[in-house]
Amino acid sequence: MAGLIPQSFIDDLLDRVDIVEVIDRRVPLKKAGRSYKACCPFHDEKTPSFNVNPDKQFYHCFGCGAGGNAVGFLMDYENVDFPTAIESLATLLGIEVPHEAVSEKQQQQRRKTQSIYDVLNFASRYYQTQLRKHPQRARAVDYIKNRGISGEMARDFALGFAPAGWDNLLQAAKQAGFDKQQLAQLEAGGMLVKKENGDYYDRFRERIIFPIRDNRGRIIAFGGRVLGDDKPKYLNSPETAVFHKQRELYGLYEARKSNAQLDYLILVEGYMDVLALFQRGISNALATLGTASNIQHLEKIFRHTGKLVVCFDGDDAGKKAAQRLLETALPAMQDGREIVFLFLPAGEDPDSFIKQQGKDAFIYALDQATPLETELFRLAAEGVSLDSEAGKARFVSQALPLIKPLPAGVFKQRMLGQLAERAGVNTELLEQKLAQIAAPRQPGLHPDTESTRREPAAANVKPKAGATSPTPANKPEVSARTPVIWALSILLHFPEFAREVEFPSALADAQSAEGALLAAVVAYIQSVLADEDDAPTTYRLLGHWYGTPESQLLSHCAASHSPPEDAQIALQE
Repeated sequence: MAGLIPQSFIDDLLDRVDIVEVIDRRVPLKKAGRSYKACCPFHDEKTPSFNVNPDKQFYHCFGCGAGGNAVGFLMDYENVDFPTAIESLATLLGIEVPHEAVSEKQQQQRRKTQSIYDVLNFASRYYQTQLRKHPQRARAVDYIKNRGISGEMARDFALGFAPAGWDNLLQAAKQAGFDKQQLAQLEAGGMLVKKENGDYYDRFRERIIFPIRDNRGRIIAFGGRVLGDDKPKYLNSPETAVFHKQRELYGLYEARKSNAQLDYLILVEGYMDVLALFQRGISNALATLGTASNIQHLEKIFRHTGKLVVCFDGDDAGKKAAQRLLETALPAMQDGREIVFLFLPAGEDPDSFIKQQGKDAFIYALDQATPLETELFRLAAEGVSLDSEAGKARFVSQALPLIKPLPAGVFKQRMLGQLAERAGVNTELLEQKLAQIAAPRQPGLHPDTESTRREPAAANVKPKAGATSPTPANKPEVSARTPVIWALSILLHFPEFAREVEFPSALADAQSAEGALLAAVVAYIQSVLADEDDAPTTYRLLGHWYGTPESQLLSHCAASHSPPEDAQIALQE
């Protein structure tokens, strides 16, 4: 089994590789002063906002916020995992990738995780076979056909059928030669449930089966739609070592596979909505997995596109879900990101609408979708008469708490300008009132913060001794030229200054996301300095936080804020 890639090799590789050459091979770059520019490959744009810095060896898009080092670019652009990206860069330089010895404990954990993927693949193949051959399959096949899903689409999404009965999958596994350990892995993967006497029974029974894939296309869980009168109507796999429903999106892998570039993604409510849209040629739909949309879902979406269309059912529940998503999305609305809401007629969902009205009508409806800012002001105006001065004052008091969570930038300033125009007041007054409003607690990361990181910081890079740093619990806003933002920018360009400057412990205050991030950056740099003579480079710092909610803020700081000439003095001040 291949071991971990040594951190020293990764650092040396990034020192030797030229990010301009790596990106230019895939996205033609043009010289622009000391940097290079291109239209961003991660979102649709006509004016180049994708910037590559050859001195610091990182890229940043001022449109969608994408940014990082050469490894992160390859992972996102070519949809590959961390080791594959490292191998690609090593091949470019004509060198081999070394691997360190893996401890027995690490090998056991890897084997355990891989065995879960293996048994889930077995379960998927079993369910697909039952959909084709089981004597009771007619009901499942009829349901799929009646929903307008073709055999080809069912195959592409690997739909299956779990027959009625308590131990069909269990018996199939035993007949395939599964031992006790493999059966235990089926339980660990959420497919079997253990009874008090130690025996197992199937979790999914008499249901249409929808495999759920991760970004790499691996099956990590299943959803099941009941065919009989059993409850619940939809059942998902439980949380497992490979499946965390708060972070996953059904259809995202298929959307990325079907589109070289995702101009926008459509968030719908259920599996069948996703399939119905794909069936009719709209191959950029996805859905959450029985949970409300959260900040992790949104950050994951915005890593692949700059625009999200929210299309929920046209009933009251769908409208309330859209309102909750709007409030959740506000802290994520960095400049260059866009959310619009498509409200379908009452009683309609994307599945029924596109069946009855057709693809062209649905696309027309997409073009007429309501921008987030319009919906925000509509919510703020509920129960308010703008014909009176008192009504306008109340409108302002209801709108400002919605504007407060927006990250500092052009979009937030434009929202304040619109509010000032609608209420007939000046922007300066609104900014004063905004400053008086307590900052809302932003949605945090999954409790298992480290597991939210992408491959580089998780299982593929050997962690340095003492390299664990406090990770901010809240997603930081991109604030304009605050002292903390200046400090972050200076440290990203001059990490060695962390050796000279003493930072106040108050920066780690959990109420200040930016301060907590600065404390984490300082702690990481100092931990590296404790083991090595040289401070980590800019691209190593960006790589350390790659794939986390803080990544875009750091990329923004590195690209947007040029440190002053007397940077060290400024940092001390």
